[in-house]
Amino acid sequence: MKKLNKSHILLLHQQLITEFGGAGGIRDDNLLDLSINAPYQTFDEKELYPTTIEKSVHLGFSIIKNHPFLDGNKRIGIHSMLVLLFLNDYSLDYTQEELIEIVMDIASSEKSD
Repeated sequence: MKKLNKSHILLLHQQLITEFGGAGGIRDDNLLDLSINAPYQTFDEKELYPTTIEKSVHLGFSIIKNHPFLDGNKRIGIHSMLVLLFLNDYSLDYTQEELIEIVMDIASSEKSD
């Protein structure tokens, strides 16, 4: 499985801020690390999120909920999820409205991973 590391996430975040505006920078570096590593957690030597889809969803969820950046957490959360899926040869059929609804539900705690 191809992964996104911290450098990738930071680059993607900066690209989103440049394109759509907002404050750049990290609010909490520890929360960023936690968000990036959360999909790869194990318990009793078993992955908590064993599939690529589960890992991708949890990455997006963690970034949105942990709010590690000064701005653009919802954008980078959903974008990271989609990029990770794309890198691992998944394609999704969705509308912009569906993505917005999912992100807003996660941000308002109506959805869980």
